Amino acid sequence: MKSIEEQQSSTINDTCNDCGSFVDIGTVLDEQDTCMTLSFSGVDAEMKAKELATLALARFPGCRAQLEAEASGCRLSLQFDVSAEKLIFALDNGLTG
Repeated sequence: MKSIEEQQSSTINDTCNDCGSFVDIGTVLDEQDTCMTLSFSGVDAEMKAKELATLALARFPGCRAQLEAEASGCRLSLQFDVSAEKLIFALDNGLTG
């Protein structure tokens, strides 16, 4: 592990600062993982879902949003062009879905 760290460029940090584990980017980003599904509940569920869809579409023009009614609220599916967009959107908006 130490030899890997010594060999990597100083501009690349692929080691976890908290635990020291080496991270292979391919384990973080799966190129097929482009769909984010979020469920919303409560009286303002549809409004919240539409606001989030608007944010996604504004940031990533190729993104497609689908809103479906559920018994307890609604479900928003966001289909991104690439998995990095999904990850960036999730991080920007504090999402885990």
